Amino acid sequence: MRSSYLDYAMSVIVGRALPDVRDGLKPVHRRILYAMYEMGVPWNRPYKKSARIVGDVIGKYHPHGDVAVYDTVVRLAQDFSMRYQLIDGQGNFGSVDGDPPAAMRYTEIRMEKIASEMLADIDKETVDFAPTYDGSMVEPMVLPTRIPNLLINGSSGIAVGMATNIPPHNLGEIIEGCIMYIDNPEVTIEELKGIIKGPDFPTAGFIHGLKGINEAYTTGRGIVQMRARSFIETHPRTEKESIIITEIPYQVNKAKLIEDIAGLVRDKKVEGISEIRDESDREGMRIVIEIKRGEQGEIILNHLYKHTQMQSSFGIIMLALVHNQPRVLNLKEMIRYFVEHRREIVVRRSQYELRKADERAHILEGLKIALSHLDEVINLIKSSRTPEEARNVLISRFNLTEIQAQAILDMRLQRLTGLEREKLDEEYQQLIERISYLHSVLESDALVMQIIKDELLEIKNGYGDSRRTEIIPETKEIAIEDLIVEEDMVITISHTGYIKRIPATTYRSQRRGGKGKTGMETKEEDFVEDLFVTTTKDFLMFFTNRGKCYWLKIYEIPEAGRYSKGKAIINLIKIEGQETVTAALSTKEFKKDVFLHMATKQGMIKKTMMSEFGNPRSAGIIALRLRDGDELIGVKVASKNQDIILATQNGFAIRFKEEDVREIGRAGIGVKGIKLGKADIVVGMEVVTEKADLLTVTENGFGKRTKLNQYRAQGRGGKGLTNLKANPKTGRVVGIREVNDDDEVMVITTSGQVIRTKVKAIRTTGRSTSGVRLIKMESTDKVANVAKLAAKDDDDASAQGELK
Repeated sequence: MRSSYLDYAMSVIVGRALPDVRDGLKPVHRRILYAMYEMGVPWNRPYKKSARIVGDVIGKYHPHGDVAVYDTVVRLAQDFSMRYQLIDGQGNFGSVDGDPPAAMRYTEIRMEKIASEMLADIDKETVDFAPTYDGSMVEPMVLPTRIPNLLINGSSGIAVGMATNIPPHNLGEIIEGCIMYIDNPEVTIEELKGIIKGPDFPTAGFIHGLKGINEAYTTGRGIVQMRARSFIETHPRTEKESIIITEIPYQVNKAKLIEDIAGLVRDKKVEGISEIRDESDREGMRIVIEIKRGEQGEIILNHLYKHTQMQSSFGIIMLALVHNQPRVLNLKEMIRYFVEHRREIVVRRSQYELRKADERAHILEGLKIALSHLDEVINLIKSSRTPEEARNVLISRFNLTEIQAQAILDMRLQRLTGLEREKLDEEYQQLIERISYLHSVLESDALVMQIIKDELLEIKNGYGDSRRTEIIPETKEIAIEDLIVEEDMVITISHTGYIKRIPATTYRSQRRGGKGKTGMETKEEDFVEDLFVTTTKDFLMFFTNRGKCYWLKIYEIPEAGRYSKGKAIINLIKIEGQETVTAALSTKEFKKDVFLHMATKQGMIKKTMMSEFGNPRSAGIIALRLRDGDELIGVKVASKNQDIILATQNGFAIRFKEEDVREIGRAGIGVKGIKLGKADIVVGMEVVTEKADLLTVTENGFGKRTKLNQYRAQGRGGKGLTNLKANPKTGRVVGIREVNDDDEVMVITTSGQVIRTKVKAIRTTGRSTSGVRLIKMESTDKVANVAKLAAKDDDDASAQGELK
């Protein structure tokens, strides 16, 4: 298995995913260009149907799917994907909006003129050929390219265990860098950077900062920050501002960008935008974002840079195949390998041309002898019975070779005219001069390098253009916090998943016993379940039943009035369809000495440093890995001197020390918290606070309150103690809550019935009792959940002081 996988990995690395450092092409690109060359569709010949080219590539050289080959053809023809297109396409080849190309039976293609430079001299034995997949034909192992394609067009690909992502560059700059290297092979990368400024993307835009460029050119790896080109336009009459976007970062979908901006406006993450229009046409790109009167366009633009792909990163990995081995290269090494490839091409081309010139001169020498003895040659041929006899007579009479004798026999009578004889002498003299020159080329490395320089300058003059991407030396990082005033906020989360933030100043200070203010308008079956007093720059973490963690900055939560129910959490974080939020935590920073404890339905518990949750993604991050059928049921912060309690639906509970749970990274699955019996699951987790009670509620509406000191600490992973005597009358346990006399709880049923109960109204009993009835229900109804009210809704003092 290991050997087979290594064979597969090397096949992908060498034969599919990574470009050759010499011509910058992957096998599929090379085969497409060679197939077009063989079919005869250069830049100055009529177009041919894409389907015909694709079929030729598949049938002769590349035994893979036609879709993959056509997708490659399409990319080579897209001016927003390739800095210098290699294929000239006629028809619909997609757009920067992500529109799909037309089917291959409709589009037509031919090579771009610059692509012909990649195949120049391929017929002069400049590169090695190898049999195709079926052995019926041969194909080039590399193209004799005259252009440094790997650097000017870049490349991207994912192999096995490695990936490449090389950005495109400006042709003129790269050629000047190559010439600098030819003139001085000891040139430093720093000197090369004086000419090669950085990547040059086909979609233009800006690159901010030189650090990523310097790292990439020095080490082969780096990250550059790309940003859209935009400006703020003020209407002369209304004085309203508009943001105009004329260029976007490389590989960004324009339609998706507009959609994302509209989504931010719809979700009120970016406010102050009244309209978005796409006014792009054949003349260029133009996205217009109209700003509401009185709003500051610069601040909104900074928000767009922060929250959309108007500002994005390009991770550079300059990985390519060198002698069929993957290597990460710096800028100088890439140039060196290209120049060495050109040296080999020029030498092999010169050797081929010298051999052909020698062969032609040899024939001309024979023809000159024949013309000098024309009458005798004619008589000898006329007197010979067969061509073989004539050839042999000529060889013996004039001391010719077989090739010369055959050339004399093949000579047409028109070559006997005086003019033709002069042309023969002239051709021979030119060949002697050419042979002398080719000898001098092969004997002088300096002359070879001069030829390379001359050809590179010819390429630059023929195809060079001005830089598109503008490089700004300083990095512009937009910190949204710099635009936000830090102020105290009250965050409320309702039982049904609505969230909002209200400035703490809304709750004015009142005397004890005052009536207070309503904190959230809720439906009859809804209520405030979590409340946090925090600041606009803090974080709110959300954990879901699938073990994922999402977080929001407090200022990202929509601000709402006291009577508003807020916004659904699912509209603020990108949770999936069957995913539900099971816990929420507020924090100012992600410290290494603070630990989160997560419990699952199947009795696992995991302890992870808070600092591991400091870099979330929009799609969420894994908080813990779950086994099949398992779910995350709770998340708590606990310190070293505290205990943790897990309770099950069959009436068991275990209390153990926080220190018994070893620290595990985010990707871990955790350790066993409680040994579950048959058909049992964990329904709740609490962190023990001394002098508090444990409230346990069952599905048939029964509940009991027990002192936490009745649950002795045990070793983690045991079966635990009896928490409640479950029977058919009480039903199974649905939840537990740590409570005090001053608390209130809500019991919710599957039919939507809700009862609000003061904890002190529930009498305290021992561990092994079945409890008392908390709620009367229909026989078909069941308790779904129990929740402790975060704070008394009708008391402002508690809203700012007593937190869950």
